Amino acid sequence: MVVTAKTLDGKEIGKVEKHYHPQATNCRDSKMKYGAQWKVANLRDTSLQPAQTKKETIEFDLPKDIRTVDVTVELSYEAVKPDNKYPIHTITRKVSLDR
Repeated sequence: MVVTAKTLDGKEIGKVEKHYHPQATNCRDSKMKYGAQWKVANLRDTSLQPAQTKKETIEFDLPKDIRTVDVTVELSYEAVKPDNKYPIHTITRKVSLDR
C-alpha cells in the first residue's frame, strides 16, 4: 500500500509505503525466514485477510500554510518480486483541516 499526500498544485509533501505479509521464523530464534527451504512457523500475521476490514491511521506533517491536500491510496499485489506489481485499487480524497 502506498499513501501519498499532495498539495492542490501537485507538489508531493508526504509518502508512506506499507507491506502486508505473514512474517515467519524457524521457531529457534526471532530472525525472519522466508522460502520453502526453511521449516517455518508464523510469528505474526500482518497480511490483509479476505472480507475483513482493516483500519489504519497515517499522519503527515503539513507545512504551516497548507490547509488542504489530496491524499491518494494505492493498493497493489506484489507477485514474487517487487518488479511484479499488480494494481488492485486506487482512491483519491481531498482532506481539509477546515470544517
